[in-house]
Amino acid sequence: MHKHLLSGLLASSLFIMPAFAQDATQITIIHAGTLLTNPADKPLSKQSIIIKDNKIEAVEAGFSQRDGAKIVDLSEAFVMPGMIDSHVHITSQLAPDARLKRVENSDADWAMQGALHGKRTLEAGFTTIQDLGASGQDAIFALKEASKRNDLPLPRIRSAGYSISVSGGHGDGRQGYNDDVAEVLHKDSICNGADDCRRAAREQIRKGADIIKITATGGVLSNTLAGFNQQFTSPEIEAIVDAASSMGRKVTAHAHGLNGINSSLASGVMSIEHGTYLDDSSIALFKEKGAYLVPTVMAGDFVAKTAKEAKWMTEPQRIKSLQAGPLMLDMLRKAHKGGVKIAFGTDSGVSVHGNNATELVLMVEAGMTTQEALLAATVNAATHIDMIDVIGTIETGKLADIIAVKTNPLDNIEQMRDVGFVMKDGNVYKSEL
Repeated sequence: MHKHLLSGLLASSLFIMPAFAQDATQITIIHAGTLLTNPADKPLSKQSIIIKDNKIEAVEAGFSQRDGAKIVDLSEAFVMPGMIDSHVHITSQLAPDARLKRVENSDADWAMQGALHGKRTLEAGFTTIQDLGASGQDAIFALKEASKRNDLPLPRIRSAGYSISVSGGHGDGRQGYNDDVAEVLHKDSICNGADDCRRAAREQIRKGADIIKITATGGVLSNTLAGFNQQFTSPEIEAIVDAASSMGRKVTAHAHGLNGINSSLASGVMSIEHGTYLDDSSIALFKEKGAYLVPTVMAGDFVAKTAKEAKWMTEPQRIKSLQAGPLMLDMLRKAHKGGVKIAFGTDSGVSVHGNNATELVLMVEAGMTTQEALLAATVNAATHIDMIDVIGTIETGKLADIIAVKTNPLDNIEQMRDVGFVMKDGNVYKSEL
């Protein structure tokens, strides 16, 4: 199936291949007017990035030249590492017909949507994403492999496959459908009891999951008024963490309610998505466990605004959007002041794919410095998704994931909404500077 999906995508004029594809023997040199190799450090002036075999061979002062090298002139631009969004849903997007698409779309349809959304995300400067709950049985894994081979203009993809949920929980998307349809929509990621939850985690790993994502609490866009409290029992969470750990995977938890946040952290979950109702006890647990918060403030802002106007939202979705959405900016402010480690993630697919950098603007509004926001989207996110050895900074031996904007975003974070140059794996996918 993957072969047929990808051949169709490759034939489509929507999917333009890189402006140039890096030849393994070709040296490419980027002349960077201002270079931020690591947001923890100060920018450098007039630097050259030497790229060979899709990796960074060296960073040199001045504008270097080598015989036969391809020069990429960014001498008037601000150059930095490609950004990382560690919470997206690349195969879908919230829309008036979203509930209908669940019963109409094939895996091929989900893959086509994911390819289009992925292209927009890549061109926005996000060269790596982590998908935390995909639509379609195996569309996300086909896209992941296509990205790995650079067959399509996509970010590098890590995926959780399906989210793991209890029956009737936030990740069980059958609410509101009649029983015949609900039966067809049943997923093997729905589990009840510790042993069954071990099975569900192992099944996602069998399919290719890089990380296990659980919906530990109620959520906003599920079609049920089940609140935001803990839905998995602590023994169920512990069983999932144990099963994942035994197979070399970490667990991240969608968690809004305080009890679900704290139970997840106490049970060995290494990151929390959203964290809306965290408090001082949660902050202490985050620091004790060394866990990351992925705040997704953008999603909360988006659903709160949408719920005021959208007549197509179901009543449970509208009520919960207005309850939780407005709280997330203050949540991030509290977590940041408390010293919680923060990794960048947007929950795009709730909001519009390609607008991911709006999260940076909201991070700064919540009290983070521009430097801290960019660190969250590079070094912190790379560390969080266990890829800091190969991405997150511009340095010798790392993959050539490089983006550029016109002016220094440390002075104005809004600049990150207008990325003009994108290179992933040494291949240029956007060049508008």
